[in-house]
Amino acid sequence: MEGKLNLEGFYSFIRDSFSKTVTDKNTNIIPLALRTTAIALICFFLPGKMFAQQQGSSLEISHLTGDFYVFTTYNYYKGNRIPANGMYLLTNKGAVMFDSPWDTTQFQPLLDSINARHHKKVILCIATHFHEDRTGGLEYYRQLGIRTYTSRRTDELSKKRGMRRAEFLIDNDTVFKAGQYSFATYFPGPGHAPDNIVIWFEKERVLYGGCLVKSVEDSDLGNLGDASITGYAATIKNVQEKCKQPKYIIPGHNDWTNTRSLEHTLKMAQELKQKNQP
Repeated sequence: MEGKLNLEGFYSFIRDSFSKTVTDKNTNIIPLALRTTAIALICFFLPGKMFAQQQGSSLEISHLTGDFYVFTTYNYYKGNRIPANGMYLLTNKGAVMFDSPWDTTQFQPLLDSINARHHKKVILCIATHFHEDRTGGLEYYRQLGIRTYTSRRTDELSKKRGMRRAEFLIDNDTVFKAGQYSFATYFPGPGHAPDNIVIWFEKERVLYGGCLVKSVEDSDLGNLGDASITGYAATIKNVQEKCKQPKYIIPGHNDWTNTRSLEHTLKMAQELKQKNQP
């Protein structure tokens, strides 16, 4: 997997390069050409490991595999700065986004970054449950003409809780076709939330788990305010049955590079159920 992109450092480099002027008439053309060539090369090779992640970045974009990318933004939960993962896919029709940034200041910068890096417009956004770290950008993106989707369960909860709502609703598990790709939305049952869905790319073996799936870094199941204490483990087993042998699994928060996250989540869910049995 490729290294994470430090967008803030890159943009700073570009601004500095273009802001410099050369006054010496004998050296005006060559240095300017060199700077322009350097910038063009950087843009061309941007997906590589050229940029190290800077601690404290507001938006990080990482290459997953093929046309798949993970984006990470941050917000605070119980006083701790927590990363939230989303994903986007590049198709020949445009980019498809799964969940919106948790940090509301990054709604537009994410779109700008996708356009600058890949020359693609985002055409569709699907939120995987009703919490604000998933649905926060739906209204913003709808106003820009991006097609926004949630399940009907998510919409009902969003309406009840005052969360942002999508323009289009998914009534049942659905197969979407976007350009040369197809993927399925799947509701495996209540877990992290009553409405959590996962996104499954069967051909590519990419599982976008959202907040239902926990990172191997997590020592517990996180926010259980809307969770199914007794049903969580069964829901994870349903995901394992439906989405067999995933090569990549993206949890909603923290590290996403370890494919044992489903097993780790199942173990914690089983322990939680056992702990709460009468």
